[in-house]
Amino acid sequence: MLLIKDAGEVFLPDGPGNDVSILIKEGRIQDIGSDLTAPDATVIEAAGKTVLPGFVDCHTHTVFAGARAFELDMKLRGASYRDIAEQGGGIGYTVRHTREASRRELIEQSRRRLDVMLRHGTTTAEIKSGYGLDTATELKILEVVRQLGEAHAVDIVPTFLGAHAVPPGMEKKEYIQQVVEDMIPRVAEQELAVFCDVFCEDGYFTLDETRRILQAGKEHGLKPKIHADEFTDIGGAALAAELGATSADHLLMASPEGIEAMAAAGVTPVLLPAVPFSMMQERYADARAMLDAGLPVALATDLNPNCWTENMQLVIQLACFQMGMTPREAIEGATINAARALGIEEQVGSIETGKRADLLVIDAPSHQFIPYHFGVNLVETVVKAGAVV
Repeated sequence: MLLIKDAGEVFLPDGPGNDVSILIKEGRIQDIGSDLTAPDATVIEAAGKTVLPGFVDCHTHTVFAGARAFELDMKLRGASYRDIAEQGGGIGYTVRHTREASRRELIEQSRRRLDVMLRHGTTTAEIKSGYGLDTATELKILEVVRQLGEAHAVDIVPTFLGAHAVPPGMEKKEYIQQVVEDMIPRVAEQELAVFCDVFCEDGYFTLDETRRILQAGKEHGLKPKIHADEFTDIGGAALAAELGATSADHLLMASPEGIEAMAAAGVTPVLLPAVPFSMMQERYADARAMLDAGLPVALATDLNPNCWTENMQLVIQLACFQMGMTPREAIEGATINAARALGIEEQVGSIETGKRADLLVIDAPSHQFIPYHFGVNLVETVVKAGAVV
């Protein structure tokens, strides 16, 4: 039993609670209120501090080999995402190194990334495949994801992203057939993923190709997600609505019509502001238009070798400073809305009785300090399923 006592502020669904305690029993939140007592409980004194839900990082590519720091000089000279790929960097570079890496190497490298995520407050993370682009390596990545989920404190939700790019030396039609007829059935049979994702973008996978892949995923029990409208508005947001996708992610170029379609269909938008930041782009996703449309905007790191951050606090800061979200909107985006983007909002993402006790004690007097006091790790204590980790 654990008692977080007399927190200066608790980030509750209906607004901040002041001088509030939280009683945790058997891994779940049992009670929330003032003057709670539990003689047998371990006590965390939280006076003058803030308690938040654990962050849910709902879009990551945590399992990879092959750092790409050399690309930074190229970006600084104005190279685009496509330019870098054509010069031997990008997804292809990471695919080569990930194919060559052993399971042990991938587990060790990815475990360290999860450790950093946990220290910065992430208690649940989605992890995608997508750096294999052949059946053996895609399965290897998802098997590593499973092993990480069994061993690490961070809860992991796996996503199959075989359609991340077309591997060199292979025709796109042939590769799509391999994804649909070989990879998806084997991923589903081995229960290696919950979701199926596609990089729906000009130069990668078209709307029709994305539809075919995600329909195949649905037929095998994999829920659809889409990398949508990141560089061009090709209608990915509308396709996400058509297919009933759980989320559409990136959305920097999403049209008003696409936003309206997502709102009507209940698709959760996942915005990744660290990506345009790392690419030194001026344009960010229009979070305010999505919020005004009634969409529950979620946030995530997109941790990958092109955008290497494990820190959801940084993402919240960028959401405020670059996309105009309020601190409360941004923290909701990193918690309950991110949980919704994974279909687990009934289990985690908010501080409510009965939910899993994934909580953060922040060394700050209010939630506004997450964006306000930037550049440092404000997480003092991480509670995962009722235990301090």
